[in-house]
Amino acid sequence: MEPCDPTGRPHIPVLIGPLVDAVGPVTGHWLDGTFGAGGYTRALLAAGADSVTGVDRDPLALEMAAAWAPEYGDRLRLVAGTFSQLDHYADAPLDGIVLDLGVSSMQLDQAARGFSFAKEGPLDMRMAQDGESAADLVNTASEETLADILYHYGEERASRRIARAIVAARTAQPITTTLQLAAIAAGCLPRPKPGQSHPATRSFQAIRIAVNTEFNELIEGLMAAERALKPGGMLAVVTFHSLEDRIVKRFFQNRAGKDAQTNRYAPARDEAVPRFTLVTKGAVAPDAEEIAANPRARSSKLRVGKRTDAPSAKVDPAVLGVPMLPTSSGSKRPPKSRPPTRPAKGHR
Repeated sequence: MEPCDPTGRPHIPVLIGPLVDAVGPVTGHWLDGTFGAGGYTRALLAAGADSVTGVDRDPLALEMAAAWAPEYGDRLRLVAGTFSQLDHYADAPLDGIVLDLGVSSMQLDQAARGFSFAKEGPLDMRMAQDGESAADLVNTASEETLADILYHYGEERASRRIARAIVAARTAQPITTTLQLAAIAAGCLPRPKPGQSHPATRSFQAIRIAVNTEFNELIEGLMAAERALKPGGMLAVVTFHSLEDRIVKRFFQNRAGKDAQTNRYAPARDEAVPRFTLVTKGAVAPDAEEIAANPRARSSKLRVGKRTDAPSAKVDPAVLGVPMLPTSSGSKRPPKSRPPTRPAKGHR
């Protein structure tokens, strides 16, 4: 049985051909840390993996897999959990790990999950379907916190304007649906030109990242992968926006010892000891054929590294450019939407 999303359409894993080519030959025990609809897992098993452990924090993903997972017998094991803990799910050092970051197609396509600004649904966005929802966040966070989230997690230049509009709107009535929030964000920005993304795209990305603590999950997951892989093991990561890709790129550079050493006479820094070698020298992007078949692949990028035999070690999130909210990092506040008005002459 071919895995499908909840709408019944076949699931198309992004960059699966280049990924399998980059990590080949595929052998041994692999872990798919973002199992989703199982597209990468099935491809790895077909390519020669002896077994795959599929991990997902979304209960729906594991429920959907129950219809087809038994055909693989003991070659496939499913685990409810987060990929930040992936080293706890492996019985032995792994031959490879795949991480497909961000929100999955099946989550976007279900209006009831609240991830899409294009479909009416409850403002939820919780991947694990528990804890604080997006509605909880936008209706209780301060204007300053909302502006920080929109700016640092969504790179939204109109963050202060949108945060101010959210607070004004929720004063009149709670913001409980996706289209309510999308309309608020869109009302603060110019009408998009043909081919441009929806005005609410960055706001929805930022709030989703905050609700699911995605950047913390990513850093912890990359370090867990370093601990879990055997020498020669492969780590393949697919990203979908610039903030994710920057973190993954800097992680691989740092762990490959590519960070600049300003003083050649100083003792080698710990991170200069290569823990990965770079398999992909830059990001691999989808070709025109894949984008035509799957438009959501357009922004995806693939990076792959091979584990060395150097011992694992912690990595400093600041080195990787991980966005931090000012409340926890002391970084700069988002700029105001426009410069303050200069007082008239003779007035203070």
